[in-house]
Order: sequence, then C-alpha cells, then structure tokens
Amino acid sequence: MKRVLLLGGTGDALAIARDLPAAHVYSLAGLARVPGDLACAVRVGGFGGVDGLTRYLRAEHIALVVDATHPYAAQMSRHAHDACALAGVPLWAVRRPEWQPQPGDDWRDAAGWTEIVERIAPFHRPLFTLGREALGHLHEVPASQHWTVRCLEAHPGHARATIIDARGPFDLDGERALFDAAGVDVVVSKNSGGRATEAKLVVARERGLPVVMLARPALPESDQSFDDAASARDALQHWLTRP
Repeated sequence: MKRVLLLGGTGDALAIARDLPAAHVYSLAGLARVPGDLACAVRVGGFGGVDGLTRYLRAEHIALVVDATHPYAAQMSRHAHDACALAGVPLWAVRRPEWQPQPGDDWRDAAGWTEIVERIAPFHRPLFTLGREALGHLHEVPASQHWTVRCLEAHPGHARATIIDARGPFDLDGERALFDAAGVDVVVSKNSGGRATEAKLVVARERGLPVVMLARPALPESDQSFDDAASARDALQHWLTRP
C-alpha cells in the first residue's frame, strides 16, 4: 500500500487530511491543535532534522510527502525537500499565492525583525499578526507604544503589550471590533495568502492604515506544486487510486 505523509498545521493541510484513509499520516508541530475527527493517523512533534525525517520515511515506507505547512515554515520545507531527496521519495507542495496589494493599500515591506521595528517606530498601537515571533521581543516595547499581539499561544503580556490567543478564520466585523478596541494604527503581518486571515488587510484598507508586510522566505522546489488544497486533494486522490 502506498503511504502518504502530510506535513500540516494549516487549514489547507486539514482539508487534505480529512480525505486521507487510516494508512496515512498527518504530521503536526507541537503547537498545532490536534483534530479529533480524522481517519488517518496523526503524528505530533518534530522528526529530528533531515536525518530523523529521512529515517522516518524509510522506516514507515512512505511513498509520497505532501508539504502543506505554513508558507513561513521554511525550515520544515527545507528539511522535507532534503529528506525526500535522500530517501528517494517524491515531494508535493501546497504553495498558496501571496496576497497582492489592492488600490488604497499602504504596504511597507520588511525583510526581518529589525526592519519591522524601524517601520513601526512612528506609530503607537501596532497590531502584530506574525504568530509567536513578537512574544520574544516584548521586553523591547518602547514607552511610546502599546503592542497588541495575536497568536496561538496564551501569554500574560504586560503593561505595554496585550496578547490575544486566537485562531482564524477571522471575519470583517470581528476585525473591525479588534481595531477599534485596540486603537490599531499600523498592522504587522506575514504575507500568508488565503482567505482565513485576509480580513485584517481589508480593514486596514478601509481605514487608510499602513501594513508592514514581512517578506516570504525562499522555499525549495518540489516535484509538484499546487496553489490550493482542492487541487492537491484531486491530484492526491488520483495518485492513491492509480495502479
């Protein structure tokens, strides 16, 4: 039997996982929520780098790896690429398209944390939607700012930082209410693509607020690449049923 290892943690990955029978494996990082309604096996935690993943692919007789991790999970994507090459296993990838600026948008590119800090310096109430990255910099919040950080982890924050643990999708009304409550005057975002977290960009556009957009990391090549989960699911079903 051909076994699939699906590397996930995104909505796209979960949509694919829901179609996988019991013989296949859905892999999640430790911080991801473990779904309880899947037929396939669910594996939580790392593999131990390229060598560990290579051993896993061989030991579990994996015949195909599908990388549906977050576009910013570059290390995992690189590990998957290298391990598949060593194990002789084909690699497919779901690479959702980046968001593109629309008329009225004020996007300011940033290549990393240092540039993010420079871009938000003139503002007072930034909203960070980078995941957990900002949590490691809470001691750097200047006296002129109050940060609102939305991520998957609960965190107490402090006098100049409010942490919101929440998981998308987020709708327009909810985002408008958040902007109002937090007094947001600049948004800091990854260019994740997709619909689940796009509403914040619409609200920023409505209000004429700038968005500091963290550039995507370079990702490795794959044997096949798909723009969305539906295309990957169709190809995977065909692959599983062919002789």
